[in-house]
Amino acid sequence: MDEIAEAFYLPLGDGRFAPTRATESPWDVGAQHGGPPSALLARLAAGAAEASGSHQQQVRVSVDFFGAIPRRELTVEVSPLRPGRRIDLTEAVMTVEGRTVAAARVWSLAPGPTPPVVTPSTAPPPVPEEGTVVFPHLPDFGYQYALDWRYTAGSPEVPGPADVWTRVRVPLIAGTELTGTDRVLVAADAANGISVELPIESWLSIPPGMTCHLTREADGEWVHLACRTSIGANGLGLCTGTISDAGGLVGEVSQPLLVRER
Repeated sequence: MDEIAEAFYLPLGDGRFAPTRATESPWDVGAQHGGPPSALLARLAAGAAEASGSHQQQVRVSVDFFGAIPRRELTVEVSPLRPGRRIDLTEAVMTVEGRTVAAARVWSLAPGPTPPVVTPSTAPPPVPEEGTVVFPHLPDFGYQYALDWRYTAGSPEVPGPADVWTRVRVPLIAGTELTGTDRVLVAADAANGISVELPIESWLSIPPGMTCHLTREADGEWVHLACRTSIGANGLGLCTGTISDAGGLVGEVSQPLLVRER
């Protein structure tokens, strides 16, 4: 594959962005994978909250996808829904050519003094030395190569639960540094693909949205996802994943799934 793009998004001013090849979906190179748009919406929501003077931790990022997100120039508009110093709710809406393609609602809470009881957290296994591609049975697509993937359990060759370290290799927005939450959200929407229970070449597993609950900012370059998918007899499923860094638990991701044969 050609060299990875310089970032997932190129800023064009006035809330407009050009998505690069790094956002490419595995199903359509003219569409975006859900991870980068989720991270972009949350980053811009955080920027709006910081501009108002609050210094808070994003604790719930809930993203809805209104269908495939075209890999074309997009606009994001941010609206404060419940501003506050300790508790804040912000909405970010992404449009392409005037059509809403994704929307995020982000709850943020203000950190405070250390309580008398702090729950201990166990760190994941160390990052393996060898990496791999996460979807070996699919044609090349930009998102796959914009991240480094290192499995600690399961395998991209075999359907089922899997645990994997991820490292985002390019900035979210050109000219800016990645945050820990950027790294989490770029990777988290891949959870259902990491833990598919049916062959990905012949079965669809479509998430109409994604929700992440976060207890703190991820620390360091690497984010670990421990992912599991359950499928019901009615053709619906649920993917859940535990998100960690080298210091232990960071949060959880969940995705409802529409499961259909291709």
